[in-house]
Amino acid sequence: MRVTRITANLPVDDVDAARSFYTDFLGLDVGFDLGWVARFQVPDNDAVGVQLVVKDATASTDSHISVGVSDVHEAYELAVQRGYEIVHPLTTESWGVTRFFVRTPQGAVVNVAGHD
Repeated sequence: MRVTRITANLPVDDVDAARSFYTDFLGLDVGFDLGWVARFQVPDNDAVGVQLVVKDATASTDSHISVGVSDVHEAYELAVQRGYEIVHPLTTESWGVTRFFVRTPQGAVVNVAGHD
C-alpha cells in the first residue's frame, strides 16, 4: 500500500459560501463538489488541496484528514491487524470511492480512501 495524497478536511457551515475564498482568492480548482463535501486543489496537481466538509453523508462522525491510498483493502487489513479502532467500516460509497475511517492512537479520525 502506498499513500497517494493527504488532504485536510475543514469543517464549514456552507460549501457554497466558502467557495470564492478557495477559487478566486487562492486560485484553486474545484476537484469535486457533492454539496456536503467539496475538494479544492492546485491546478494540474490533484495531490495538493483541501476539502470542505459540512457533515459526512454516510459516516456518523467527520474525519480530520483524508488519505488516498493505492490499495484501500490492504490499508483496511493493516489497520485491523494493528488493532486500530475502525470508526466507519470499509464501504464502497455511491460516489465511487471505497473508504473507511480509522482513529489514530492520539484520537484523530482519518478517512482512508481509494478506488477499486
